[in-house]
Amino acid sequence: MYTRHHAGISALVGVALAVTVSTPLPAPLLVVGATLLGIFVDLDHFLIARVRTGDWEALVRCLRSPRIAFLDQDEIFQAGSVGAWPRLGTHVLVTAAVAGALAVVAPALAVAAGVVLAVHIGCDVAWDARRGAIP
Repeated sequence: MYTRHHAGISALVGVALAVTVSTPLPAPLLVVGATLLGIFVDLDHFLIARVRTGDWEALVRCLRSPRIAFLDQDEIFQAGSVGAWPRLGTHVLVTAAVAGALAVVAPALAVAAGVVLAVHIGCDVAWDARRGAIP
């Protein structure tokens, strides 16, 4: 999915969490945090591309032309440099790490982060399946 899709969905999840889960954050901050988490979890794509291609070209491309990071995301990665399964796998690892770390200090935030990231992963699976990227 594109950043704009994840931003909108994550914001909606944040609103739903704000009215259903009691967290130490005020509702507006929870919504903003959910939105940012739903977007920034995708930074793992750059690490995957680095491991698979041997260079940081995708990251360099975004740093040279930040416009593509938001407006032309199909231009960021070369075909096959990320892949659906590696991306989904790292998202699961990030989810476990974030929720696990938060569980120690703020269990309600761990639940909220886990829900945001689980929805992100679910949306990616549906997107990839619809596009034929996963069987």
